[in-house]
Amino acid sequence: MNAIVALCHFCELHGPRTLFCTEVLHSPLPQGAGSGDISGQNEQAEEEEGGIQMSSRIRSHSPAEGASADSSSPGPKKSDMCEASVKGCRSLAGGHPGYVSHDKETSIKYVSHQHPNHPQLFSIVRQACVRSLSCEVCPGREGPIFFGDEQHGFVFSHTFFIKDSLARGFQRWYSIITIMMDRIYLINSWPFLLGKIRGIIDELQGKALKVFEAEQFGCPQRAQRMNTAFTPFLHQRNGNAARSLTSLTNDENLWACLHTSFAWLLKACGSRLTEKLLEGAPTEDTLVQMEKLADLKEESEGWDGSEEEEKPSSQPDVVEGQELSKSSPETSLMPDCNSWNVAHRRLSVFRSLRHMRQVLGASAFRMLAWHVLMGNQVIWKARDTDLVQSAFDVLRTMLPIGCVRIIPYSDQYEEAYRCNFLGLSPHVQIPPHILSSEFAVLVEVRAATRSSLYPTLFDDEQSLNKYEFIVTSGSPVAADRVGPTILNKIEAALTNQNLSVDVVDQCLVCLKEEWMNKVKVLFKFTKVDSRPKEDTQKLLSILGAAEEDNVKLLKFWMTGLSKTYKSHLMSTVRSPTSSESRN
Repeated sequence: MNAIVALCHFCELHGPRTLFCTEVLHSPLPQGAGSGDISGQNEQAEEEEGGIQMSSRIRSHSPAEGASADSSSPGPKKSDMCEASVKGCRSLAGGHPGYVSHDKETSIKYVSHQHPNHPQLFSIVRQACVRSLSCEVCPGREGPIFFGDEQHGFVFSHTFFIKDSLARGFQRWYSIITIMMDRIYLINSWPFLLGKIRGIIDELQGKALKVFEAEQFGCPQRAQRMNTAFTPFLHQRNGNAARSLTSLTNDENLWACLHTSFAWLLKACGSRLTEKLLEGAPTEDTLVQMEKLADLKEESEGWDGSEEEEKPSSQPDVVEGQELSKSSPETSLMPDCNSWNVAHRRLSVFRSLRHMRQVLGASAFRMLAWHVLMGNQVIWKARDTDLVQSAFDVLRTMLPIGCVRIIPYSDQYEEAYRCNFLGLSPHVQIPPHILSSEFAVLVEVRAATRSSLYPTLFDDEQSLNKYEFIVTSGSPVAADRVGPTILNKIEAALTNQNLSVDVVDQCLVCLKEEWMNKVKVLFKFTKVDSRPKEDTQKLLSILGAAEEDNVKLLKFWMTGLSKTYKSHLMSTVRSPTSSESRN
């Protein structure tokens, strides 16, 4: 998470001051502030917590951490700080190098020191510190609050008191702030930050309370102050008012512990929220799939507890809007010696619409695609069942799922009402009226006269060279015919070589959804509202679908609407005003 966590303190001599801050570095440490680990400095102690490696030999000393009086760092001047012997406005000593945690998973460094080294970050943290301990406080002066703007960042601040037997009112005012530029992310992290920061505060207050109670037991300050003559600001000037937080909690490892807590807080808060694509309302294809899955579940539950009945071989399975393939034991248990043949057969398939268009040719593909979009029966006659199945898998992508009814392979002709995609073996006789019908198209796959004996394994087009594809229909589509608008857009996408196959697939999804929306409008207009033909014709003109082929396509695609959508519209009560206007 790109944020800064800081501990702030309200000094009675100098006002709000930043005591300790932890920031995230995605790049190597800046020059002078992160020239690398210094071996031999202090003791070397490492610990693991949440995937973060901690080290006390962290980094070399930088001027911003404050030793020299003539330093050009953005930190406060030495005259503005409490005395070095007291450290009320200090966390780390002048020569302390600070702390760094190395996240092995993401190669991110979490750096802790008293002030940010970058001047702009120092200004942002300084302003947030002042606001959190002056004007931006919640009722009672203790608790969480949110403030900020686009220019200076947004701040989550939690103010709290620490017990101090030598302070006015026996307590001092602190705050822990989290600063980042992403307002939405910070607001969404409010519950997480509140719980974790509240835990850190409770631990600090618990340690300070023990020290406070021990000091009060040994030397009660309240009675002593009441018996002492009042001298304005005397107790501020004698140095007792500027006790360090380590002294108040009696914890010499306080800053190392705070660094561990702040580093973990930044890492955990950054990993708990991830971006997710919101798709909105489900598409018609999704609704149809859900309905078919529900039907399959009911059917399977109906068969529970009953004996399995063998299906007659004369009734092939109809696959509606889903990919189901039946394999025999002979094909599933293929010997290893035929592995080359199996690999070769798998190459003899269509990979995409663009691949099919290249194999069949532009005119033959346009005729086939026109019949598919119009809802006419598409018949493939071939010996290779894998080839037929791949052809249907490719062609079905042009239709809504609810409009797809497939019989992958059959030994007899099936009527068009049962399927609009039918695979047949070569010896099956097709009725003459079907061959001459304008509502059917036949693709015959024959052995090519010019085929290579050893086709190249890695060239899909050469592997299909052994076949010859003959596309015939009783109603051939003329090359100069306009055709449905969606067919022209599909062909434009297929011929555009700048579009990859994946992009073309997404174009098909968008085109289908666009025309399914037109189908919904037409269904509502004609089936539910029962508008006259004149109004329907005006609507089709508005939809850009007044041409004959577009109207036929819309009527066919209307059969692919989900039952959920149809029942919802049919159950809608017509308003009286609309009924009167039609009358």
